[in-house]
Amino acid sequence: MTEHGTTTGESSARPVRVNAWNGWDPLRHVIVGRADAAVVQAPEPAVRRDFPEDGFPLGTYGPMPEDMTAEANEQLDNFAAMLTRRGIRVDRPTPLDFNQTVSTPDWTQETMSGCMPPRDLLLTVGNEVLEATMSYRSRWYEYLAYRPLLQDLFKADPRMRWEAAPKPRLTDASYRTDFWDTYNELPTEVQLAKVREYDLVLTEEEPLFDAADVARFGKDLFVQLSFVTNRSGFDWLKRHFPDHRVHDVTSTNTHPLHIDATWVPLRPGLVLHCGERLADPELMDFFKLNDWEIIEAVQPASWDHPPKLSFCSPWLAGNMLNLDANTLCVEEKEVALSEQLAGYGFEIVPVPFRAVGPFGGGLHCATVDIERDGDCEDYFPRRHGRY
Repeated sequence: MTEHGTTTGESSARPVRVNAWNGWDPLRHVIVGRADAAVVQAPEPAVRRDFPEDGFPLGTYGPMPEDMTAEANEQLDNFAAMLTRRGIRVDRPTPLDFNQTVSTPDWTQETMSGCMPPRDLLLTVGNEVLEATMSYRSRWYEYLAYRPLLQDLFKADPRMRWEAAPKPRLTDASYRTDFWDTYNELPTEVQLAKVREYDLVLTEEEPLFDAADVARFGKDLFVQLSFVTNRSGFDWLKRHFPDHRVHDVTSTNTHPLHIDATWVPLRPGLVLHCGERLADPELMDFFKLNDWEIIEAVQPASWDHPPKLSFCSPWLAGNMLNLDANTLCVEEKEVALSEQLAGYGFEIVPVPFRAVGPFGGGLHCATVDIERDGDCEDYFPRRHGRY
């Protein structure tokens, strides 16, 4: 392992090249996160963690339990080793002391968060790696864990474009500061209306988005409006990628947070969606008009005992990583989903990963693809409605 956390092996002999246009072309180089030093975040306007049964009731915060961190790191390390054995180059971030107070001239936040889910922060489109704004104060400095890797990529690949979206101020003006006081008590139909109208916790004071709210389909990028991505963030992405068709999307999800367990590209012509979070009918029609088959995911494995300190739903099952257009990494307990996808001809690689969930997500969340074979393709030659 190098100073900056690169897993060595046969894959390290390949020239470094930043290139990824979608989520299914053959994977050659990836970042895998770490659970080290992660914390239960202190309350802030964008998010409030409340785990009374797990020892962290609302208003309390601090390091994740050592045994949970060790188990999550073991699964992350084993996952990285498996990818390396398959000839894929693996890089890892450099953890910080996340259990410290951070501040800017505008605010002070008692903790940071962690560096397990690199997908939230980094977006690779072609030869560009883009640092997202982030919308939590506790994640404002998270980019520092990845800067050594990005510097190495920039030095190694003369074609690489290294971009960072405008760093947000995240003053109280960027939030509806009383949002979480009432939202979870609202009737479902009222919550869904707020999602459709984008009347959520973020205001439009400044562009805000997480990279994990962007689904890449070659020339088309689909950006979910969510608790962490506002319309201004979508508009910034649309202007930033003028050679792409950039679309804003919503679903029937009362708690939208990242698109990669809701609308999941599998390979050209095939997309998986969460049946409890139906996409906008116009989006469904757009995909069907372009000869895409839309699979409704089977119910996820039962969580008789949900993981401690986890803010993820069971639909994390759909948070998978393509190794290529025919090979999918799926959490090992999601047997029904694996069988469903095997029926479409996929080779399934079962990966023990349930312990990682409380640190920020699943197999897709825990990774960022740096290089995949292939070029930018147009998979949607026909227009429909606003798409």
